Amino acid sequence: MSNDDIDQDELAAQWAAALEGQDEPADGEMSEEDKLAAEWAAALAADEQKAVQEDKARALAPQAMDAQFKDMTEASKAPRPDGERHELDFILDIPLDVSAELGRTRLLINELLQLGQGSVVELNKLAGEPLEVFVNGKLVARGEAVVINEKFGVRLTDIISPIERVKQLA
Repeated sequence: MSNDDIDQDELAAQWAAALEGQDEPADGEMSEEDKLAAEWAAALAADEQKAVQEDKARALAPQAMDAQFKDMTEASKAPRPDGERHELDFILDIPLDVSAELGRTRLLINELLQLGQGSVVELNKLAGEPLEVFVNGKLVARGEAVVINEKFGVRLTDIISPIERVKQLA
Protein backbone atom coordinates (compact mmCIF):
# COMPACT_ATOMS: atom_id res chain seq x y z
CA MET A 1 0.00 0.00 0.00
CA SER A 2 1.11 3.47 -0.69
CA ASN A 3 1.26 6.37 1.74
CA ASP A 4 -1.76 7.95 0.05
CA ASP A 5 -3.82 4.84 0.66
CA ILE A 6 -2.77 4.76 4.35
CA ASP A 7 -3.65 8.44 4.77
CA GLN A 8 -7.04 7.83 3.19
CA ASP A 9 -7.68 4.87 5.48
CA GLU A 10 -6.74 6.88 8.56
CA LEU A 11 -8.98 9.74 7.49
CA ALA A 12 -11.88 7.34 6.91
CA ALA A 13 -11.35 5.81 10.37
CA GLN A 14 -11.36 9.24 12.01
CA TRP A 15 -14.64 10.13 10.29
CA ALA A 16 -16.19 6.83 11.30
CA ALA A 17 -15.19 7.44 14.94
CA ALA A 18 -16.58 10.94 14.88
CA LEU A 19 -19.88 9.79 13.43
CA GLU A 20 -20.22 6.98 15.99
CA GLY A 21 -19.92 9.51 18.78
CA GLN A 22 -23.01 11.43 17.66
CA ASP A 23 -26.43 10.56 19.04
CA GLU A 24 -28.31 8.95 16.22
CA PRO A 25 -32.02 8.27 16.50
CA ALA A 26 -33.27 4.73 16.20
CA ASP A 27 -34.48 3.50 12.83
CA GLY A 28 -37.61 5.41 11.69
CA GLU A 29 -37.17 8.21 14.25
CA MET A 30 -36.09 11.73 13.37
CA SER A 31 -33.98 14.07 15.45
CA GLU A 32 -35.50 17.31 16.70
CA GLU A 33 -33.48 19.29 14.13
CA ASP A 34 -34.69 17.04 11.30
CA LYS A 35 -38.30 17.44 12.50
CA LEU A 36 -37.99 21.22 12.58
CA ALA A 37 -36.35 21.24 9.14
CA ALA A 38 -39.15 19.07 7.72
CA GLU A 39 -41.85 21.34 9.22
CA TRP A 40 -40.07 24.41 7.86
CA ALA A 41 -39.80 22.88 4.37
CA ALA A 42 -43.50 21.90 4.42
CA ALA A 43 -44.51 25.42 5.46
CA LEU A 44 -42.37 26.97 2.72
CA ALA A 45 -43.82 24.59 0.10
CA ALA A 46 -47.39 25.42 1.20
CA ASP A 47 -46.68 29.17 0.99
CA GLU A 48 -45.14 28.76 -2.45
CA GLN A 49 -48.10 26.70 -3.69
CA LYS A 50 -50.55 29.31 -2.34
CA ALA A 51 -48.65 32.12 -4.10
CA VAL A 52 -48.68 30.19 -7.40
CA GLN A 53 -52.44 29.59 -7.13
CA GLU A 54 -53.07 33.28 -6.38
CA ASP A 55 -50.98 34.28 -9.42
CA LYS A 56 -52.98 31.89 -11.62
CA ALA A 57 -56.27 33.22 -10.25
CA ARG A 58 -55.18 36.81 -10.93
CA ALA A 59 -54.08 35.95 -14.47
CA LEU A 60 -57.32 34.14 -15.27
CA ALA A 61 -59.62 36.68 -13.62
CA PRO A 62 -61.57 38.75 -16.17
CA GLN A 63 -60.28 42.24 -16.62
CA ALA A 64 -63.74 43.66 -17.34
CA MET A 65 -66.30 45.68 -15.49
CA ASP A 66 -70.06 45.38 -15.55
CA ALA A 67 -71.50 47.61 -18.27
CA GLN A 68 -74.02 50.23 -17.30
CA PHE A 69 -76.59 51.00 -19.99
CA LYS A 70 -79.10 53.79 -19.96
CA ASP A 71 -82.73 52.70 -20.47
CA MET A 72 -83.66 54.03 -23.93
CA THR A 73 -87.20 52.59 -24.08
CA GLU A 74 -89.01 55.86 -23.38
CA ALA A 75 -86.65 57.89 -25.55
CA SER A 76 -87.24 55.59 -28.53
CA LYS A 77 -91.03 55.87 -28.20
CA ALA A 78 -91.06 59.66 -27.91
CA PRO A 79 -91.72 61.67 -31.08
CA ARG A 80 -88.61 63.23 -32.55
CA PRO A 81 -88.41 66.91 -33.26
CA ASP A 82 -87.11 67.92 -36.71
CA GLY A 83 -83.83 68.98 -35.15
CA GLU A 84 -82.85 65.37 -34.43
CA ARG A 85 -83.10 64.27 -38.07
CA HIS A 86 -79.54 65.45 -38.68
CA GLU A 87 -78.26 62.40 -36.76
CA LEU A 88 -78.92 60.27 -39.88
CA ASP A 89 -77.77 62.85 -42.41
CA PHE A 90 -74.28 61.34 -42.64
CA ILE A 91 -75.64 58.13 -44.24
CA LEU A 92 -78.10 59.73 -46.65
CA ASP A 93 -75.49 60.20 -49.40
CA ILE A 94 -74.38 56.53 -49.52
CA PRO A 95 -75.11 55.11 -53.00
CA LEU A 96 -77.03 51.81 -53.27
CA ASP A 97 -77.60 49.49 -56.24
CA VAL A 98 -81.33 49.01 -56.80
CA SER A 99 -82.48 46.45 -59.36
CA ALA A 100 -85.78 44.85 -60.34
CA GLU A 101 -85.85 41.25 -61.53
CA LEU A 102 -88.54 39.97 -63.86
CA GLY A 103 -87.30 36.36 -63.65
CA ARG A 104 -84.33 34.04 -64.12
CA THR A 105 -83.31 31.13 -66.30
CA ARG A 106 -80.35 28.91 -66.88
CA LEU A 107 -78.83 28.36 -70.34
CA LEU A 108 -76.08 26.19 -71.71
CA ILE A 109 -73.31 27.97 -73.60
CA ASN A 110 -74.54 26.31 -76.79
CA GLU A 111 -78.06 27.74 -76.24
CA LEU A 112 -76.64 31.18 -75.49
CA LEU A 113 -74.60 31.18 -78.72
CA GLN A 114 -77.70 30.30 -80.78
CA LEU A 115 -79.68 33.33 -79.50
CA GLY A 116 -80.34 36.01 -82.03
CA GLN A 117 -82.55 39.01 -82.58
CA GLY A 118 -86.18 37.98 -82.00
CA SER A 119 -85.29 34.91 -79.89
CA VAL A 120 -87.45 34.28 -76.83
CA VAL A 121 -85.91 33.29 -73.49
CA GLU A 122 -88.29 31.55 -71.09
CA LEU A 123 -88.02 32.75 -67.48
CA ASN A 124 -88.91 30.92 -64.28
CA LYS A 125 -91.82 33.26 -63.39
CA LEU A 126 -95.38 33.18 -64.64
CA ALA A 127 -97.05 36.14 -66.32
CA GLY A 128 -98.61 38.41 -63.70
CA GLU A 129 -96.25 37.39 -60.91
CA PRO A 130 -94.66 40.35 -59.11
CA LEU A 131 -91.19 41.60 -59.89
CA GLU A 132 -88.58 41.34 -57.16
CA VAL A 133 -86.76 44.50 -56.05
CA PHE A 134 -83.22 44.07 -54.76
CA VAL A 135 -81.05 46.61 -52.93
CA ASN A 136 -77.35 45.70 -53.01
CA GLY A 137 -78.33 42.15 -53.95
CA LYS A 138 -80.78 41.66 -51.05
CA LEU A 139 -84.51 41.22 -51.66
CA VAL A 140 -86.38 44.12 -50.04
CA ALA A 141 -89.69 44.37 -51.92
CA ARG A 142 -91.99 43.01 -54.63
CA GLY A 143 -93.98 45.01 -57.12
CA GLU A 144 -95.46 45.30 -60.60
CA ALA A 145 -94.03 46.84 -63.72
CA VAL A 146 -95.40 50.23 -64.82
CA VAL A 147 -94.55 52.73 -67.57
CA ILE A 148 -93.96 56.32 -66.48
CA ASN A 149 -93.02 58.97 -69.07
CA GLU A 150 -91.96 56.26 -71.52
CA LYS A 151 -89.68 54.62 -68.91
CA PHE A 152 -90.21 51.43 -66.98
CA GLY A 153 -90.75 51.61 -63.24
CA VAL A 154 -91.88 49.37 -60.40
CA ARG A 155 -94.91 50.02 -58.21
CA LEU A 156 -94.12 48.44 -54.85
CA THR A 157 -96.87 46.14 -53.61
CA ASP A 158 -95.10 44.28 -50.81
CA ILE A 159 -92.19 45.35 -48.60
CA ILE A 160 -90.20 42.47 -47.13
CA SER A 161 -90.21 42.60 -43.31
CA PRO A 162 -86.90 42.44 -41.47
CA ILE A 163 -87.88 39.03 -40.07
CA GLU A 164 -88.43 37.64 -43.60
CA ARG A 165 -85.08 39.11 -44.72
CA VAL A 166 -83.31 37.31 -41.87
CA LYS A 167 -85.05 34.04 -42.80
CA GLN A 168 -83.82 34.41 -46.40
CA LEU A 169 -80.22 34.68 -45.16
CA ALA A 170 -80.40 31.25 -43.51
